[in-house]
Parts: sequence; structure tokens; C-alpha cells
Amino acid sequence: MATLARLSRKALTSTLTSQNHQLLRRALATEAAAKITESPDRVKWDYRGQRKIIPLGQWLPKVARDAFVAPNVLLAGQVTVYDCASVWSGSVLRGDLNKITVGFSSNVQERCVIHAAWSSPTGLPAETLVDRYVTVGANTLLRSCTIEPECIIGQRSILMEGSLMESHSILEAGSVVPPGRRIPTGELWAGNPARFVRTLTHEETLEIPKLAVAIFDLSRNHLSEFYLPYSTVYLEVEKMKKSLGISI
Repeated sequence: MATLARLSRKALTSTLTSQNHQLLRRALATEAAAKITESPDRVKWDYRGQRKIIPLGQWLPKVARDAFVAPNVLLAGQVTVYDCASVWSGSVLRGDLNKITVGFSSNVQERCVIHAAWSSPTGLPAETLVDRYVTVGANTLLRSCTIEPECIIGQRSILMEGSLMESHSILEAGSVVPPGRRIPTGELWAGNPARFVRTLTHEETLEIPKLAVAIFDLSRNHLSEFYLPYSTVYLEVEKMKKSLGISI
């Protein structure tokens, strides 16, 4: 019995000792964690997928409140998207060298690339201007060109540096406009390089702004899907409660 009592006391002592060691380790770990303070210089990364708006230095892209810019569009630098305009999925507007403007009720459709050079070899403005009521077809490339009001650019077209499309003109799909080429008002051009095809009828010129307005109406439906119709202040309230340790 004496031997059994000694073994029991020894087992109990070892058990209590191990428990004390565990409690001590937990206390030290808690104390060490409390002493660690986060450095104010630490960068806090907030990764939310692709960034739609990328400021470059002092240049911040500007988007009107009622303009539609799809979530996977990239706007960088000196880019301005005016009221009722729309930029559709996959497009890239890179204004790192010069200004890019998308005018009132104009639309830049899927997977377009718009860029601007430092300067134009033709002496014309190097910025890229898409004026009001302009429809830019999908997969189009615009570089340092000027598109005057109420024009249509067909899909997969290319407009090079210094090119100009005057008002009420249409460029057929797959056309290439060389540097410095001018498409006069009221004409239809096509080809690679683009050439004059015919003069537009009065009815065709009237349909150009109607197409832009129809695409604007369509963008309203997409806009209502991507943006909530009510305030998002509740998200900030949830962040505050979480930071204060209050159960949500």
C-alpha cells in the first residue's frame, strides 16, 4: 500500500507540474502578444481583385456619377469619363502620357484599348478625344486621335496618331486609319488603309446619336446590377464594431 501511495503522489505531482507549465507558457505568450505594437509605418494591403481606378502621380482618373464603368475596366492616369458615358468590360484606358477623354453619352465597348502618346508626329494634339454621342466598337484601338461628335467606329478598327474623324462620319469594322488621315464629315470610310466609300444619307446621320442613346439606356440596366440602390454606410458601421470588439 505504501508503494502504491508513493506512486500515486508522484503521478499527481507530475500531472500538476505539467499543467503549471502549460499555464505558465500561455501566460507568457499572452504577455508577449500584449507587448507587441504594430508599427505605424506598416503598409496595410486591401486586396479586392483588380483595381479599376489607378492614380499616377498627380493624375487621378475622373468618372462622372452617372457614367457606367464595368468592374474589370482599367482607368489609369489622365482619364476623364463624362456624364452618361459608358466603358464596357475588359477595356483599358491608359492616360499615363497624355489625356484621354470620353465625352457625354459616348460608349467604349468591350476590350477596347485607348492610349495617348507624348506628342504627335503630325503636329496635331497628342491627346485622345472621344467627343459626345460617339460609339466605339469592341476590340478597337485608339491612339492619340480625335473623334468629333456623333461618329461610329466599327469593331476591330485602329486609329493611329494624329488621325481625325469629323462629325457625322462612320468607319466600317476592321478599318485602319493611318497617322494624320482625316475622315471628312458625312462620309463612310472602310478598309486597310481606310478609304472613302460613299456619302452618308441624312437618315443615316440621324441614326448615329440614336445608337449612342440606346447604348446609354442599356448601360442603366448594367449599372443597377453593379451598384447598390441604397447606402453602403452599414459596411463602415460593421468595421467600427469589429475594431471595438462589439459583436455584429
